[in-house]
Amino acid sequence: MALFSSTIDQLHNGLNGAGLRQQTTANNIANVDTPNYKARKANFEHTLDAAKQQFDSRRTDGRHFDFGGAGDRGAYTSIDRTRSYHHNGNGVDMDKEMAAMANNQIYHSALIDRMDGQFSSLKTALGGQ
Repeated sequence: MALFSSTIDQLHNGLNGAGLRQQTTANNIANVDTPNYKARKANFEHTLDAAKQQFDSRRTDGRHFDFGGAGDRGAYTSIDRTRSYHHNGNGVDMDKEMAAMANNQIYHSALIDRMDGQFSSLKTALGGQ
């Protein structure tokens, strides 16, 4: 029997993904003036799809959520070579990157809150207050 639920593992994976997204976005912002630099994007949402496959669920109504998904391919970054926002061939849109960073900060904070709730529940179950 595992001490921690799979929820904590999934939250941990989400935090790792948020960290990768933060690092990738920070690198994009740092290279906003680098000639021919192309923006990168962190992709880890497919790990959520893999986690959803662990649920034993059936879709008995068209309005139910579909718990199927693509397999776990691990987190990775991709390069968008199609866009160039500056005359020097740079593909970083500063406004887009700042919005992505703010969005990631909210996502990270939500995961931390949920992780705190999981550990508080565990502490309560063990007789703590």
